[in-house]
Amino acid sequence: MPTRKQPLLISAQGIHWSHQRLLALAVQICLLVLSVIFLSNVIITLGERRLQEDWATQRYSELQTVGTVIADKVAFQQFSTQVFAKSELLKRYLNVPSTEREEKLKQNWKIIKDNIPELLDMALFDPQGHFKFATSDNFGHKPLPPALLGASRNMGGNEIYTSPLEFSPINGKLQPYMYQLAWLENPDQSIRGYLVTYHSMSEILKNIKPAYSSNPSPLLMFDTQGLLYAGAESRTSLQRVPDTIGGSLRQSYPALWRKMATSNFGQFHGDNATFVYLKVELTTQYETRREYLLVSYILNNEIATHFYQWRSILIIGALILTILASLLIFISHLYRLEQGSHKYSIELASRLFHRNVGCIIVNDNSRVVSANKKAAKQLGLPKDELLDRSLQRLLHLENDEYTDIILHVLQHGEWKGEFNSGTDNQAQLTAHIKTQHNSVKTKQYLLITFEDVSELNSAKNDAYINHMLNGSAVATALIHADGKLVRTNQAFEEHFQIQQGTTQCLTDILDHDLGNKWHQILQQIILQGTWKGQVLCSQNHITSSCLQATLKGYLDTSGEIEYIVCTFEQAVQKESPLKRSNMVPHRTTVLVNPRDLESYFKSLSSTNRETSSLILIDITAENMLSHMSDSSQLENRQKEVELQILHDLPIGYQMSHWQLGKLIIILPSTNADEAHHFAIKSMSNLKDIGLNEGICMGIAAYQTGQTLEEYFSNAEVALKRAKQTGEQMICQAFTRQT
Repeated sequence: MPTRKQPLLISAQGIHWSHQRLLALAVQICLLVLSVIFLSNVIITLGERRLQEDWATQRYSELQTVGTVIADKVAFQQFSTQVFAKSELLKRYLNVPSTEREEKLKQNWKIIKDNIPELLDMALFDPQGHFKFATSDNFGHKPLPPALLGASRNMGGNEIYTSPLEFSPINGKLQPYMYQLAWLENPDQSIRGYLVTYHSMSEILKNIKPAYSSNPSPLLMFDTQGLLYAGAESRTSLQRVPDTIGGSLRQSYPALWRKMATSNFGQFHGDNATFVYLKVELTTQYETRREYLLVSYILNNEIATHFYQWRSILIIGALILTILASLLIFISHLYRLEQGSHKYSIELASRLFHRNVGCIIVNDNSRVVSANKKAAKQLGLPKDELLDRSLQRLLHLENDEYTDIILHVLQHGEWKGEFNSGTDNQAQLTAHIKTQHNSVKTKQYLLITFEDVSELNSAKNDAYINHMLNGSAVATALIHADGKLVRTNQAFEEHFQIQQGTTQCLTDILDHDLGNKWHQILQQIILQGTWKGQVLCSQNHITSSCLQATLKGYLDTSGEIEYIVCTFEQAVQKESPLKRSNMVPHRTTVLVNPRDLESYFKSLSSTNRETSSLILIDITAENMLSHMSDSSQLENRQKEVELQILHDLPIGYQMSHWQLGKLIIILPSTNADEAHHFAIKSMSNLKDIGLNEGICMGIAAYQTGQTLEEYFSNAEVALKRAKQTGEQMICQAFTRQT
């Protein structure tokens, strides 16, 4: 009977899925899934785009045919109009006008109109261009354009004038039409009258389209200005494309119109549809050159619907491929684990005593039978002296303690505890005792590993010391950028009366003082590193006490606030910046545009204007803009600066918006020195509340004969110099430079 192979050191060595192995397996499968999804999307997108291109090519060919047919129809209509102009009934009526001949001519025209769907009406005009009669009243009886009458015209004889497309209500519905005019001349080329025929463009397209394209494909006609003339009634609603006759594509879809306006034909891939367009000429005569754009499109959803079958096949194939590849990855990991487990079982015994962990083996008599160099170093004894030593002696244990440990190991299979190594450096070691059986299964041995935890104990001692230091009388709190408390000391908890361990937010505790201004406080911490202010100020008229709050921010590697250290100390109450910024100034009027400011400037008396000064304030320096995430933050900052300046603005001075980030103050009856002192005072007040960062001021004195625009230009020059000097960020133009 074959003997059963026993493990060399450990009783069982099987396949163990480590966290690293599981993470690697999960990452590989995730990468596989993402790759398949990405590749499938690329293939589906390319397939849909190829289908779009095939449709566009086919539709462009159809548009060419439709454009050619429309031009031919217009040419044929010109020929028909010429034939109608030479008819015998018309000549008889013109030679000898009478009511009977007029009725015969109208009846003949009515028969012709009933047999030609696109022919809307026929009308006769006298030599002066005034309407005489027509077959219906669909069109207004307006005189003909003067350019087509008399000597001013450039056409005549057998030529036919074709008008641009126009709109007219017919049977309660707006329809596009064009008219053709034939000159009825005498043999001496004098004008006898004018014959005008009216043709419906929508009827022309309706008769052409079914013969050359599928009915679901829309066909639109625009002029060179982007107005829709035909096709609105034969399509489904599409956003940004006009759905009524006369709508402007230039206004509703500027991107498509720019593409169409720069070329005579092409394609445009929009968000919802693919468009194909072609510019056609209805007539090529010099005097009657008419160009229009034929447009067709197909919705992207329809393309996706046509591609649905191939997409389903591709998705199913990708799913099967993903499952098979995932199984292959799993099997490969399992195979490597099985191969590695045998190798690890063989190498474990040799590696056990050559790793950077102290290890000893103790037999059933509690005597050391083997030890590695690391264990000898940790225990402070030569390796040879460790052999055959007692475990109790190595661990410096009393008899009762050692007996309890051995009983615990026998009952639970292991024991772990700390002891002093007894060496000169008094290293603190952790002993991990595990029981193992040998191959005979009748005897057992103990595998003991040692770990030096001196640094860990030192860290615990430091943490204990920090805990004691944290128990100071100053209330201290560590918070996140959103105001949530991370850690507080006892003084903070007692002062604010919160329970330790409860998750609270500092902005909720101090909602009246900090909550409504937290966003501005964060901005100042990012810009300056700290924020100081007073909170919990009492309103007692006898005693006045506050807490001086200091918030210091610590940024992470990306420049965002990671933690904020808050300290609260007793302080004398003073007007806080937050409250000062909320005070209502005595001047509440801020002119919102330059026109109002110019009206105010002109309304000043000549004396006030001649002795005035102007201050241009810029709050958008580059070192601030790098921290501004959007314009709304800049607007909030500008409002705070406005409120502060308005609060200190003397009566008679006027402030106005110049643009986002810039303010203008006109100071009537104020010389340059007074204006400079006012600017320094305003900058000092802004500095007191932490709003002076990045603010520059340019000062200009009024000179006789200047316009308000020249006044601004001088202040802008001073503002540019103020940014360059960097001294007080205030500079004057044409007076003196600070």
